[in-house]
Amino acid sequence: MAITGLPGQGPVRAGIPIADLCAGIFAAQGILIALLEREESGEGQWVHSSLLTAMIAMLDFQGARWTMSRDVPGQEGNNHPTNIPAAVYRTQDGHINIAASSNPIYAKLCQALGAPEMATDPRFANFKVRRQNRDALNDLIDARTAAKTSAEWVELMNEAGVPCGPIYRMNEVFADPQVKHLKMVQSVEHPTLGPIDLIGQPMFLSRTPSSLRSATPERGEHTDAILQDLGYDAATIAKLRDAKVVA
Repeated sequence: MAITGLPGQGPVRAGIPIADLCAGIFAAQGILIALLEREESGEGQWVHSSLLTAMIAMLDFQGARWTMSRDVPGQEGNNHPTNIPAAVYRTQDGHINIAASSNPIYAKLCQALGAPEMATDPRFANFKVRRQNRDALNDLIDARTAAKTSAEWVELMNEAGVPCGPIYRMNEVFADPQVKHLKMVQSVEHPTLGPIDLIGQPMFLSRTPSSLRSATPERGEHTDAILQDLGYDAATIAKLRDAKVVA
């Protein structure tokens, strides 16, 4: 949180429960590694992950800035901490991300913006001086990008070979043609809510593709079936339920 947000603003939380999600992802990776190792050794082992270890691992290069150089990263707002220009810029109808830190890509960006003189401006001619004059450069880029829509800039930048992408509101995320093509939203029938749309799996397997077949079960919905599979008869299950052992 100390490296997220505007400079001087104070710690800012992420918009999603990133620690919870990443700890689960790392735990799943650990389980897969342990299963592969078991094929060699024939032995099982404990797999441990935590919110803390997951977040330290996710610090990536920001953490390495401290461990390798004793550099304490600060808040950079919407700027990339080390690459210039790589930031968020306003458009006629929203905002876009542009990443053009290398000299060749920066030159392409200047051409796409209709400002080739920015490529040879002594303040921005190479990475070192661009970093020193980041705010001035961002202001110039921002003034240019405000003249067109996000979609127009994304198309122009893609044609020019400049990494660029839109910044979507949530409704725009799921309206995106690529999101629809990937079938990231799947419909299921909920016993009380009726038909609902859920988010699909982010990984795709060619031979055994995933699909959502049902909504999340209601509390205790499958208790009887599971206990019956384990050998419990109806009378025993009823006793367990009366004793509030199961729901």
